Amino acid sequence: MEADQKAPRKQRHTAHRIFTRIQQEHPESTIAESTVRRYVRERKVALGLAGRETYVPQSYPWGSETQVDWYEAVADLDGVGMAVSVFVIRSMASGAAFHRAYPRATQQAFLEAHQLAFHHFGGVFRRLRYDNLSAAVKRILRGSQREETQRFMAFRSHWRFEAEFCNVAEGHEKGGVENEVGTFRRNHLVPIPQAKDLADLNQQLVAACREDEARILDGREQTIGAQILLERNHLLPLAREDFDLTETAFLKVSALGWVKVRTNAYSVPVAAGKTVQAKILPSTIELWYDGKLVASHARSYGRHQEILNLEHYLDVLEHKPGAFAGSKPLEQWRKQGRWPKSYDQFWDGLIARHGKATGTKEMIGLVQLGKMHGQEKLRAAIEEALALGCQDSAAVRHLLNRAALQKAPPEPLDVGSLAGFSCPLPTLDCYDQLLVAGGTR
Repeated sequence: MEADQKAPRKQRHTAHRIFTRIQQEHPESTIAESTVRRYVRERKVALGLAGRETYVPQSYPWGSETQVDWYEAVADLDGVGMAVSVFVIRSMASGAAFHRAYPRATQQAFLEAHQLAFHHFGGVFRRLRYDNLSAAVKRILRGSQREETQRFMAFRSHWRFEAEFCNVAEGHEKGGVENEVGTFRRNHLVPIPQAKDLADLNQQLVAACREDEARILDGREQTIGAQILLERNHLLPLAREDFDLTETAFLKVSALGWVKVRTNAYSVPVAAGKTVQAKILPSTIELWYDGKLVASHARSYGRHQEILNLEHYLDVLEHKPGAFAGSKPLEQWRKQGRWPKSYDQFWDGLIARHGKATGTKEMIGLVQLGKMHGQEKLRAAIEEALALGCQDSAAVRHLLNRAALQKAPPEPLDVGSLAGFSCPLPTLDCYDQLLVAGGTR
């Protein structure tokens, strides 16, 4: 509980979560949950933190309504604590929910999360209830009337659901999703979750949603999972195609080999001065040229960032090897762990053997092979060459192509009727008679 004081307020331990962790981490303990609850309750009273809210029970037909919201959470992504915005949608009839994390609560993320939720549930609910989110509401009019954003209206028309909005500053009107957020936080975001990246975190969130389907809500006889199976028959069918969330822009490639999307620069393997099409998605930036996808980057929500892929600069670097060692793309690969120490070791060997310029050019040529064979296979080949004590680019190329060079021995052929024309091999035993003791004649 002392460590909780440094954690986000809504990601702290409850009495039930403390009891659950005691059972998991100290199975030999025989303490009862009531004892844990009594202790936590007394501590909260002593600290002046105790308090309860009263809610009016509601009843909902199958498939009639879900409630939608965003909430903030903290996750440890690859060892770095990051604040994320989590979209949540909860069925009011079955209690089933869907959570998805994003770097920012943008309109694109808002709409994408809806589509993913519809596929998660297997259909579309007839009515969705919201706060007055800027992603959906352009202007608040009199009473319950709202002027919706054009993109949200188009999205709603595509999926054929109705939208209702809470009164201003009356968030308790969607208490179902508020309770869902609290329960999910306590059970799955305490302690702070650890993940490799945002995609890994979202896989964990989906698994947690599936885990919650084994719960039985108060006053119900069936699990959440059993109820969502019943409710699925009452949902609107999914659209034949998803709503196109892509935002597009046509951008000119700079002399530094990148295009600027919003405030950030993304590298592209296209000559300077050419125009490429940027397709902007919630999680990725796709760059297209001449009808082909030539680059794809994870979208950055920072400002004035440079996202550079070393592979996009290799053709230029083959003609300018002196710029390789101090290049920003190489620096970013090092920080991302895509340039292992074995590469530097092999590079040093090439320089010792061929000189700095030629050795560096040889190394650039090897990295080019990663585009054909994949960077994982290239890394394995370089490390195998080092293990064999051979620091030569030809050896790495041989190891990469080794599988293609190995051929299975041919199968024996059935000659069929031609076997009748086979002749016995001659015997030379009669020539032994010409041999005499002590020599030949």
